Amino acid sequence: MSVGALAAAVMTAGPALPASAAGTGDAPVAEGGHEAAQAALESVVKDGAPGGIALAERGDATWTGRAGTADLTTGRQPRADDRFRVGSITKTFVATVMLQLEAEGTLSLDDTVERWLPGLVTGNGNDGSKIKLRQILNHTGGIYSYTDDAEFKQKEFGTDFLHHRYDTWTPRQLVRLAMNHRPTFAPGDSWNYSDTNYIIASMVIQKTTGRSYAHEIEQRILHPLRLDSTSLPGARARIPGPSGRAYSKLTGELAGPGEPNSATYDVTELNASFAGAAGEMISTNRDLNRFYRALFSGRLLKKPQLEEMMTTVKIEDMPAFSYGLGLMRLTLSCGVEVWGHSGGIQGSISQSMGTVDGRHVLSLNFNGDWNVHEQRLVDAEFCGA
Repeated sequence: MSVGALAAAVMTAGPALPASAAGTGDAPVAEGGHEAAQAALESVVKDGAPGGIALAERGDATWTGRAGTADLTTGRQPRADDRFRVGSITKTFVATVMLQLEAEGTLSLDDTVERWLPGLVTGNGNDGSKIKLRQILNHTGGIYSYTDDAEFKQKEFGTDFLHHRYDTWTPRQLVRLAMNHRPTFAPGDSWNYSDTNYIIASMVIQKTTGRSYAHEIEQRILHPLRLDSTSLPGARARIPGPSGRAYSKLTGELAGPGEPNSATYDVTELNASFAGAAGEMISTNRDLNRFYRALFSGRLLKKPQLEEMMTTVKIEDMPAFSYGLGLMRLTLSCGVEVWGHSGGIQGSISQSMGTVDGRHVLSLNFNGDWNVHEQRLVDAEFCGA
C-alpha cells in the first residue's frame, strides 16, 4: 500500500525507452505507435514480476499491452480484462467520497478527527483534537502508519503471511496498532505517507453517513460510472474472475527487492481487511481509466472540491512529486505533468495516471511485488509515445 516505492522511482526514473527498443510481444499496438510503452512493459517484467498488463487511452485511441505470464503453474498469458488488487489506488476513491460529503455539507475538512471519532486518536502523544480531516487525506497529520510496524510487516509481508493470510482485522485494531507509536511529527509540520489516515477516513464516512465506506463508494462512484469489474471485497479472499495469480517473495517489505533465485509464493488469496480503505479494492485497467477520466472531467466532484483535491503538498527532496487529497502529482522526465495514484499490496503493483484534462490516461498492473520499476512504463507512455 505504500507510496514510497513510487516516490523513489520518480527520483531515479531514466529516460523513456526509444521506439527501436520494442520487444516481440504480441500486444496490439494502436495506430500512432506505443512501441516504447510495450518495450518498457517487457523490461519491467524481465527485471521482476512474472507478468504485466497496461491500458492507455488518448482521446478515442486505445492501446493494450501485456507481457510475461499471469499464472506460473498453467502458463496462462495475461488478459486485458484481468482483475487485480489495486492497493492504494483505493485512496482516491475514499477521498472522492469525503469531498462529496463536504460538498453536501455533511462534514467539513476543517473538522478535527476528534469531533467525529472521539477518543480514537490518543495516547503516546497522539491527539485527534489537533488533526483535521484534510490532514488525514493529504498525510500531513503526523499519524504513524500501522503498515510500518515491525510485527505487522512480518505477519503480512513476511513468510508469516502464509499462516495469517485469512486473518480478519477491524479498523479499530489497525488504528490501535498505530497508536502504539508516537506521531512522526506534529500536525501540519511535515508530510509522511500513512495508511492509518485512510482507515480513519473510512471510519469518519461510517460515522457521518451511517453506512460503510464501501457502500458509499459503490453507490456514489461504482454504480454511476458502471465500474462493473471493481469491488471492495472486505474479508472475501478470492479475486473474481477473470484474473491471473499474484506472487510475492515475502521479504518482510512490500515492493522491496527480491533475490532472483529465492522462493516465490502464490499470494493471490488473502483477506484484505488488513488494508481496508487504505488499499483493499479490486479493479481492472479499464475501470480505473474510466474513474480517473470521470474525476478529472468534473463528473464526480464540483469545481471547489476538485480544486481542493488537487491542492498539493510539496515533498522535501522530491521536487517532481507532490500529494493532494488522495491524489498524486508527478512531473515526468520529459516535463509532462500527470495525476493519479500508485498502489501496492501482496503480489500486485499498480498505477493509474493521467493528464489533468483526462484526455490521456494509463493504468497498469504487475502480478509480482519485487523489483517492479513501473515508472519506466509511465515515462514511456507519456514521454516516449
